[in-house]
Amino acid sequence: MQNNTLLDQLTPSQRKAVTHHEGPLLVLAGPGSGKTRVITSRIATLVESGVRPYNICAITFTNKAAEEMRQRAAALGASGGAHISTFHSLCVRILRRYADAAGIEPGFSIYDSGDQSRCIKQAVKDCHLDSSNFPPARMLNAISTLKNKLIDAESFQGDADDFFSKTLSQVYTKYQQLLTERNGLDFDDLLMKVALLLETDTHVCGELADRFKFLLIDEYQDTNHAQYRLAKALALRHGNICATGDPDQSIYRWRGADIRNILAFEKDWPEAVVVKLEENFRSTAAILKAADTLISRNENRKDKRLVATRTDKGKVVVESYEDEPQEADAVARQVEALLDKNVRPSEIAIFYRVNAMSRALEEAFVRHRVPYQVVRGVEFYNRKEIRDLLAYLKVLVNPADEVALLRIINTPTRGIGKVTVDRAKAFAIDRGLTLYEALKRADQIAALGNAAKTKLGAFACLMEKLRRQMEGKVAPLAERVFAESGLEKSFQGTGQEGQDALENVSELINAAASYDQQVEEPSLIDYLQQIALFSDTDAYEASSERAALMTLHAAKGLEFEHVFVIGLEDGLLPHERGTGDSDELEEERRLFFVGVTRAKTNLYISYARYRTVRGQFLRTVASPFLFELGPDVRPPEEEEPQSESFAFGSGGRSTRSSTVPLHPTPTKEPAPFSAGQLVRHKTFGLGRVVKFVDMGANSVVTVNFNSGQTKSLLLQYAHLTVP
Repeated sequence: MQNNTLLDQLTPSQRKAVTHHEGPLLVLAGPGSGKTRVITSRIATLVESGVRPYNICAITFTNKAAEEMRQRAAALGASGGAHISTFHSLCVRILRRYADAAGIEPGFSIYDSGDQSRCIKQAVKDCHLDSSNFPPARMLNAISTLKNKLIDAESFQGDADDFFSKTLSQVYTKYQQLLTERNGLDFDDLLMKVALLLETDTHVCGELADRFKFLLIDEYQDTNHAQYRLAKALALRHGNICATGDPDQSIYRWRGADIRNILAFEKDWPEAVVVKLEENFRSTAAILKAADTLISRNENRKDKRLVATRTDKGKVVVESYEDEPQEADAVARQVEALLDKNVRPSEIAIFYRVNAMSRALEEAFVRHRVPYQVVRGVEFYNRKEIRDLLAYLKVLVNPADEVALLRIINTPTRGIGKVTVDRAKAFAIDRGLTLYEALKRADQIAALGNAAKTKLGAFACLMEKLRRQMEGKVAPLAERVFAESGLEKSFQGTGQEGQDALENVSELINAAASYDQQVEEPSLIDYLQQIALFSDTDAYEASSERAALMTLHAAKGLEFEHVFVIGLEDGLLPHERGTGDSDELEEERRLFFVGVTRAKTNLYISYARYRTVRGQFLRTVASPFLFELGPDVRPPEEEEPQSESFAFGSGGRSTRSSTVPLHPTPTKEPAPFSAGQLVRHKTFGLGRVVKFVDMGANSVVTVNFNSGQTKSLLLQYAHLTVP
């Protein structure tokens, strides 16, 4: 494709970003502004200007986004030789290439969340700590935070000066020791080890800087500190860094993303050229008006507008319902009505704040026979039969992976019990061996009887035989492992549960076959890497012709003609964790903004006046975000409702039926509770009142409990007492 033809298809702002050659570039890309098109066109333009594809590195955050970028670049004739991947995939590639310099073995396993959980529990146990006082999940989260800040166990140990820090230091050190013994890296290790390697090894950093002379980073607002340092180290020598992103779509603070990275880009790179992509090619004007008004409430952002390029009409509708079953049923009916108008199911999505909210929707969709898919892809890989087969494959690649080995040593049942395994582990520790190496010497374990030695030896022989067959395509290997391990036979003749397991494994093998076809040189280690870095968004199947149910976080990067966002209630969206924290509240607002801007034509927002939360039927309060969608979209302020709806867009505001007071109702009686008051709940314990909303018999009191939980409780059922 000729460069002029390519540039003619771009807007002036897009063209400015695409044709920028050397030096730092910040592209502030609003939702639906053609961000991916700019990145791929920039790759093509760089190649046409004489830059070798080999010297271009484009990084994004999901496998799906990376694959789309590769396909689009290929269509422009510019992808051959360019590295296009996620941050984590790039890090895996670097660590496999420079394993010695990084101080690791090249055949390392990537520990997913389940593997990490088992490892941290072992670390807590080995440190002789009570898991009720030091919950493993909390310890793992603290370790993850340290790794994101590039603080290793040794450095942290030197700075630990209080009881919790010193205890965490012990667990961190033990956790890393277990990972090292098992030749495993967790997700945070992938980033931390590469960032530190680049900053401490000038030779490696120089080689990679020479290789990747042009660095393009997508979704820069989602980078954490480790990714920020990694990118800066790669680009520091040549300064050719192009960061594309939108502060208004930074929604991953809870996993370490730091919005300050994109806000401070011009300070880090004073010579940076800044281009704003404000034209929106996705959504109708009504949707963009609401989104723009909403997000303008945030202070931590870069000023920009959302300019609609579509001239057709769309609408934004807000509705309230009595409870979540009524809300779910209404959504199912509206989806059904859209389908009756020949709208394709794949053009419809329903978003919610937390996964638990899908249950009522699923029940309603089943009743109304609406085809749907729950986009929660990592759960497929958490099914027992899938984890079992993958554990076999992991051990083939990395025999030192004790977590995977312990999972399969007696799966399916082969008469190898806990006592046998413990004695084999003791033998391994005594001889300085891995457990796998000890199994290969089972006949030397004096503490075992002949029968146990025979069983361990047979298992080791099976694994060695499979290891000799692991080169080449993955799908045939997976089929052999499934059959020869005995897993396949164990599911046969076990009823519907066994049949479901067989179908799930078949789906996994089909996915492996698809991988084999897509890559030039398939390898088991690369395939396992892809699975380990799989995300919920990667699981969305646009071709499935089913309506999509997903969390707002999973919706990032997707778009649909018709979008429903449910559960707009204070405590859900914004989530209760945002209470009293301005940064958290801004992130919750950005999350809602992301959901709103996924809609192309019509947006339906709803909330329930009552919702069951952790078994309690509670009165809710409408989300404050509903009052931030602009002057044309205001929750009704009339009196008591049965249900109400209000809309703006092509037809203006709709008629509303009766009312509910969504603001506190004035009362002459003194409020029974005031902000800051200490109260006690029989289940949640002590806490302090955050606010009291007087609604007569339906009054709601919000309490921040000492456990860290914040609850909005229906006063008449809360039975709060004053200590």
